[in-house]
Amino acid sequence: MAKGKPHINLVFIGHVDHGKSTTVGRLLYDSGNIDEQTLRKLKDKAQQLGKAGFEFAFIMDNLKEEQERGLTIDLAHKKFETDKYYFTIIDAPGHKDFIKNMITGTSQADAAVLVVAANDGVMAQTKEHVFLARTLGVQQLIVAINKMDMKNYDEKVYNKVKDDVTALLKTVGYKPAEVLFVPEAALVGDNVFKKTEKMKWYKGPSIIEAVDQLKEPEKPVELPLRLPIQDVYNITGIGVVPVGRVETGKMKVGDKVIAMPGREGKGVPGEVKSIEMHHEQMQEALPGDNVGFNVRGFGKKDIARGDVVSHQDKPATVATEFTAQIIVLNHPSVMTTGYTPVFHIHTAQVACQITEISKKINPATGETLQEKPDFVKNGDAAIIKVKPVQPLVIEKQKDIPQLARFAVRDSGQTVAAGMCIDLVKK
Repeated sequence: MAKGKPHINLVFIGHVDHGKSTTVGRLLYDSGNIDEQTLRKLKDKAQQLGKAGFEFAFIMDNLKEEQERGLTIDLAHKKFETDKYYFTIIDAPGHKDFIKNMITGTSQADAAVLVVAANDGVMAQTKEHVFLARTLGVQQLIVAINKMDMKNYDEKVYNKVKDDVTALLKTVGYKPAEVLFVPEAALVGDNVFKKTEKMKWYKGPSIIEAVDQLKEPEKPVELPLRLPIQDVYNITGIGVVPVGRVETGKMKVGDKVIAMPGREGKGVPGEVKSIEMHHEQMQEALPGDNVGFNVRGFGKKDIARGDVVSHQDKPATVATEFTAQIIVLNHPSVMTTGYTPVFHIHTAQVACQITEISKKINPATGETLQEKPDFVKNGDAAIIKVKPVQPLVIEKQKDIPQLARFAVRDSGQTVAAGMCIDLVKK
């Protein structure tokens, strides 16, 4: 990882075929992060598959199946640097089957680039993705109005799409004044990395300049320590080494910590003996650091993926039930009380029963549309009560938002996404 430069997770979102992958590919190629030879291979491959013009997209869509379908299926993570920042790019699928990956990606993102094609304008998924980005706490947004070449670089077309997107952003609570709008033609490379002469009417930044204008994400070091465990290794000579990413607060060697809920649900106490990142010993770990650490008191059978490490004086919250605001994305029929899907929260995956649908709400304004509806369906936003089948660490959005967000999955697809707004402590 590039030392010294602030790191930003950047997700590209937007409707299917609006040019997310092509924009990312163009950015990586023009900035010298992908070489000529790799691109030539991808170009030949695109032509063989009858997908001429998809070569930039192929940089991200490197799964064979994706190249044949011309769609982004899984999340591809790519790194690139500007003078100012070190970026991890998450290219999120616009295709609705693959929205689960979009959620995992977006919930990790500090900022999003929403790609809207000038020839199509705002489409169904443009709306869904904007709302999701908002629900999942993405604070900063750039809007790339792509495929300007298909509209002869016409300023009127750009302004029309810009007005439509502005109206959409207002409905979900983004402030359009804080959003950069950038016209581009990703396939030909206009205004992505290189400035263009074809839009003399546009005086603003290119895509690369726009991402450099993003604000550095604040590291939530003031919040209590929360480190969800991703894996637990048993290393000869060291012992048990849990691995995970610090979400909030900081962990230092010598800290008295506790893993919640742990095997018995009462927590497992211990003392931090060592912390390691990229094979280097560290004295402390900060938000965003992916670390392995060894704790005196943690046995192999005591802890597992989904447990959360915190300080003993401010232990992570274990909830017996919680209240959540959700949006239903992709349920085959309807969601009713008694339904028990799997909730994916930080690194935990726990079956939870919906005990009450308290109300259906307008996602943009939060106003109540219907009290205690019998069911909710795709596109609905709701406040629900939820009971996990086993102890689960979750926090309230207003206390520790990093541990409040979740995705709801059932039979291989993500049916909803949301955040915890209240809870009953164990």
